[in-house]
Amino acid sequence: MRVLFHVQHLLGIGHDRRAALITRGLAKAGVAVTVLRGGHPVPGIDYGPAAEIVQLPPARAADSSFKTLLDEHDQPIDDDWRARRRAAVLEVHERVRPDALLVESFPFGRRAFRFELLPLLEAAKAGGAVTACSVRDILVTKAKPERLEETVSTVERLFDHVLVHGDPELIPFAATFPAAARIADRIRYTGYVAAPQGEDTESPDGTGEVIVSVGGGAVGLPLLRAALAVRASTPAGLDAPWRLLAGPDVPEEDVRALAAAAPPGTIVERARPDFPALLRRCRLSISQAGYNTVLDVLQAGCRAVVVPFAAGSETEQATRARLLEERGRLAVVDEATLTPDTLAAGVAKALALPPPPAIPLRLDGAAATARLLRNAVAYRQGNSR
Repeated sequence: MRVLFHVQHLLGIGHDRRAALITRGLAKAGVAVTVLRGGHPVPGIDYGPAAEIVQLPPARAADSSFKTLLDEHDQPIDDDWRARRRAAVLEVHERVRPDALLVESFPFGRRAFRFELLPLLEAAKAGGAVTACSVRDILVTKAKPERLEETVSTVERLFDHVLVHGDPELIPFAATFPAAARIADRIRYTGYVAAPQGEDTESPDGTGEVIVSVGGGAVGLPLLRAALAVRASTPAGLDAPWRLLAGPDVPEEDVRALAAAAPPGTIVERARPDFPALLRRCRLSISQAGYNTVLDVLQAGCRAVVVPFAAGSETEQATRARLLEERGRLAVVDEATLTPDTLAAGVAKALALPPPPAIPLRLDGAAATARLLRNAVAYRQGNSR
């Protein structure tokens, strides 16, 4: 069985990280996976040795507004660039001739890539492939009603399945996609795509510490700076060591500046692959509220403060954070009001909470995605004989 998987991250690394976990799950199930990777390569994200990775001419968002997309030369993308990308995508499709096409986010996001995704989906449908969307549990709220209609129409016309990487017991897809009932026959919940937690090592790192993380770090520098100020100047700094983890998108000069300003008892370093183990041993986690980080926090069972990314029209992280705050699972500090004082108050609130309650969640989303696609392809091929 051959799967072609189109993935495009623009700012953070969460989409790429989740796609890598899904790819490894597909490969583990014996599926041959070719990944069309449309973002800039991210250090430390491993799609596994079995997958074929086709690096497309990369694009990224110029800033958190997502209004301007930049090409591999940091120039705004133009029609020539779009034509080059579209040709590359269709060429790979023609070579692979997939049994299933998996598209990350579109049509619920990534509308700026319709120029290549619509022709790709049409080619896959014409070739008899199963078509599926890979989408997280919570969407960014759309302000324009016509976008909702466009999304439903695209799903009905071009997608066999919508694979929602979440659990309706925590939040149903309809909570952030009001037209979910109209495509209910296509929606399949996979459970959450969670990273393997790995084994604990003999390293003492993280034990009793405050772990501050910002994912990839593209928009995380204000949180790192606020955390450093809290550590240096308030009782909420605790007696515990603080460890600040700067993701790969934090510029090196900013990492050096943070390290130079760090008071005694504070470690500043790049993000680490043993992050889940650090969380299992920590006293408190301070982070943003992205899909992957929140799953790591929930699996670790640690106390947590989250500062949801909310620039521009972003609502996804705030929705997730408030939902978990209502369940007594963490404390929330609004990004718009983030200061050392508000972060210190959030730390105090989190430490005063009772032991975090367990939230039963399905965490086998990568394996479930592979199973659903295999079954869909088998059914399609069986009926075509």
